[in-house]
Amino acid sequence: MSKRRRSIGRALLVLGLALIVPVAFMPSPYVIERPGPVINTLGETNGVPMVQISDATTYKTSGRLNLLTVSLVGSREQTPGWLEIAQAWLDPAQTILPVDEVYPANQTTQQSDAENAAMMVESQQDAVAAALIHLGHKVPRQLLVADVFSGTPASGLLKAQDQLLTAAGKPLASSVEKLRDIIQANGSKPLNLTLLRGGKLLGLTLSPYLDGKTYRLGILTTYRYTFPVQVKITAGDIGGPSGGLMFALAITDKLTPGQLTGGRNISGTGTIDAEGQVGPIGGIEQKMYGAARAGSTVFLAPSQNCSEVVGHVPAGLHVIKVSTLAGALDALTKLNQGVAIGSLPTCTK
Repeated sequence: MSKRRRSIGRALLVLGLALIVPVAFMPSPYVIERPGPVINTLGETNGVPMVQISDATTYKTSGRLNLLTVSLVGSREQTPGWLEIAQAWLDPAQTILPVDEVYPANQTTQQSDAENAAMMVESQQDAVAAALIHLGHKVPRQLLVADVFSGTPASGLLKAQDQLLTAAGKPLASSVEKLRDIIQANGSKPLNLTLLRGGKLLGLTLSPYLDGKTYRLGILTTYRYTFPVQVKITAGDIGGPSGGLMFALAITDKLTPGQLTGGRNISGTGTIDAEGQVGPIGGIEQKMYGAARAGSTVFLAPSQNCSEVVGHVPAGLHVIKVSTLAGALDALTKLNQGVAIGSLPTCTK
């Protein structure tokens, strides 16, 4: 090859790199989901037991009941570059999502973080309620406003700690699901609410706004339970509601004789309500990879996530599908009794 051809080749290589490198680091319109920290709900967080119980007899536990998380790379303000997107595309443990799917255009990152924090608190309370109700306790509750977003229909009308009683004339029965259903059915029309504030009964009217495909008032809700047993959960800065099932299992394990895990390393995920119903979550593929990397061979998955499970289970991980706390407890009890794991309910096509 002549010196001239070599010089031209080097020049073209330099030019190509000069064009490609800036593009590789340019922000993309995507964010990345990848496996996050795996935390044993039977263990400790920063030297403090994750689940602490007082006013009741507790029992020794063993093994692990892992709560799984998803790490999100990027935000609306700072998305990953195209090079990082390309690397994530090659990794089956990572998922690329449009930023608008994760952060709605009219919601700031701070609002999203606040919503996730509120959902985690609500999830913990629901998990305590589910475990105690399963064990035969009565657990009264109230539906409260946790926070009000500025610039929304609720701003200036609703306040934190307002107790919500009815919507559109229908009793809410302390159920946020009923409130959401009523708001969706109502649409953007004026919606009548009754509530208790400082012991006084009030009536308000406000019009929900459309956020994507969901009508909202602009509030975060929470429950206030009256628990017969005091349970404290220390979860650090984990957000979202998907740890509910694993919290409920850990509480139940500590309050009942025997060792629920049989010494196994068990992972799982799923929301939970006070009645013990297990609901679907996001990022289940990342959570299964997180479980496998943490050494789990058993993974509890919400039955409503089965379509995302099939075809994506990492090698060495066996998925048990569950729809209730009672079903999850029954499956783990059968494992301890020597029932073959392959005979337990799993996700199929």
